[in-house]
Amino acid sequence: MLQQQVRARGVCDQRVLSAMMEVPRERLIPEGVRHAAYEDRALPIGHDQTISQPFIVAYMTEQLDVPPDGRVLEIGTGSAYQTAILARLCRHVYSIERLAALHELAERNLRELGIDNVTLVLGDGSRGLPAEAPFDRILVAAASPRVPKPLIDQLALGGILVIPVGGEAEQTIVRVERRVDRSVEIPTLACRFVKLIGEEGWQLTPGR
Repeated sequence: MLQQQVRARGVCDQRVLSAMMEVPRERLIPEGVRHAAYEDRALPIGHDQTISQPFIVAYMTEQLDVPPDGRVLEIGTGSAYQTAILARLCRHVYSIERLAALHELAERNLRELGIDNVTLVLGDGSRGLPAEAPFDRILVAAASPRVPKPLIDQLALGGILVIPVGGEAEQTIVRVERRVDRSVEIPTLACRFVKLIGEEGWQLTPGR
């Protein structure tokens, strides 16, 4: 997977590659799709949510440039695959999930993997986690129609936010750098993610 799907497409950060080697992706997806765990595609994890394809996980993590002593906020815990990778790269991860069933699944998965430098939160990730801010890095694993201002406000000076931004069908991964007097948005790669549902993202469809 790493050689053919990740390295071959330009991701070369050795810390990121090593972290991905250490996380057993097949243990973080439903049994029915485990045969496809290392294929380069998103896979369903239930509740109309997905686990991102390996290349996108690697690419976004590399763009985040996680410092070893940093504090990272992740929006969209899902099954905790990205969470587990981030946990191997920094001092502490805070991860927010809006769906209770996935929040509980992530708790179980991280416990079984023996990962204890993660704080899981159930709530609206589009608003961030102001009580624990500022964060050195923020990664959003769902697509927003715009970069949520609360997330920029919760970045430390010199911090980086990586987020998919765009319409319902297609988005672009944007790297946001917080500088002394402003924030700079740098579009990078085309992508397709599930929606970031919340006050600062997409509004929840009735009945969902």
